[in-house]
Amino acid sequence: MTSVKSAPAEKAWRSGTAPGALPLLGHVLSLWRDPLGFLASLPAHGDLVEVRLGPSRVYLAAHPELVRQVLLNPRVFDKGGVFDKARQLLGNSLSVSRGEEHRSQRRLIQPAFHSTKIAAYTTAVADDTRTVTDRWQPGETRDIGDAMHALLMRVAARTLFSTGLDEATVEEARQCLRTVSHGIYKRTVAPLGIMEKLPTPGNRAYDHANTRLREIVADMIGRRRSEADHGDLLSTLLRAEHPDTGEKLSEDQVLDQVVTFLVAGSETTASTLAFVFHLLGTLPDVEKRLHAEVDEALGGRTPVYDDLPALPYTRNVITEALRLYPPSWMAMRVAAQDTELGGKAVSEGTMILYSAYALHHNPELFPDPETFDPGRWEGERAGQVQRGALLPFGAGSHKCIGDVLALTETALIVATVAARWRLRPVPGSRLSPEPKATLEPGPLPMICERR
Repeated sequence: MTSVKSAPAEKAWRSGTAPGALPLLGHVLSLWRDPLGFLASLPAHGDLVEVRLGPSRVYLAAHPELVRQVLLNPRVFDKGGVFDKARQLLGNSLSVSRGEEHRSQRRLIQPAFHSTKIAAYTTAVADDTRTVTDRWQPGETRDIGDAMHALLMRVAARTLFSTGLDEATVEEARQCLRTVSHGIYKRTVAPLGIMEKLPTPGNRAYDHANTRLREIVADMIGRRRSEADHGDLLSTLLRAEHPDTGEKLSEDQVLDQVVTFLVAGSETTASTLAFVFHLLGTLPDVEKRLHAEVDEALGGRTPVYDDLPALPYTRNVITEALRLYPPSWMAMRVAAQDTELGGKAVSEGTMILYSAYALHHNPELFPDPETFDPGRWEGERAGQVQRGALLPFGAGSHKCIGDVLALTETALIVATVAARWRLRPVPGSRLSPEPKATLEPGPLPMICERR
């Protein structure tokens, strides 16, 4: 994304303990009541901070270099814990698989995200955005989070299935996806697994939505296996071969990958766009500069992939929004063996947390971290950002495989909307980020104004 400088090669690591632990509960209530504030407070207590979750001791890697050690050594720090819950939705897809299976899947799927493929996938993004936003009316109020989620589900379906899904099916899949995504988060944070087995209305809705979503995707895959290459992501997955073995993805593997891409392609990018438009609506100087760039680069045209190099400030606005509100606000690994981290012995099975939100809001890494400042990513200032301090998509072999695709879609949508619309927060409304499976903007009503 930008050039960076490295942290010092030698460092005396600081170990600490999070304050405020309660008997029996530890820090569970702090994480439950204010997870973002709690996590952002921890780097002040050390580079590696002990947190108590009930009787268990877990550690937050709070320094970029320690986070890199965790993420760049998957054989030592493997996926586990919350990722097992996600399998209910994502199956055994790339995002939750481990070890050799993950490495094999990634080699199979990586060519699907080559730059030439991304250019082809995104040819219709701006057109879809225009189609949706042409329905807006000046002066009307829309929840921008919901509007962006509906748009991104349409874009994700087009990227995956070309023109294979009608609007009614896309909307049904979107509602199923919302139900399942929120259900997965509740099951992840629930202290006991027994609650998800009870026949409550919420559990029945979750089971129905999960089944129906996978039925929609399976039906599309079944109809497309015998068809010609449509140039979309599904066609690429169906034809993917391991470069060494010639192995192809099984039908179940394709299904899991497609569901995963629907989740990642709609939930996270939609939230990022909602945050971007809220910030533009509250910061007139930033909005004015972005509008000037879009007007000069496009001259009234709908943007295409080749326009992106002419939109550097737009990219910086998106990068700064990802810093302030990273979709993946907290994640974890589990020590696969006895090891050492930050000068501390870590036994096999120990949970290691890392938080992009905590890194991005650390004043030692980003001066005045609560201020939205796209200028952080320009020239010399960008070169002063410490390696690993910006982590919106993870790092290492488990880094989000669709990061470039997501950034490309986001930039095209921001430019398309900004060329024709201003969005203003409804007076009295407040941004209240909601840390769920991803960091969501919460209700965000905005008034549409034509430029």
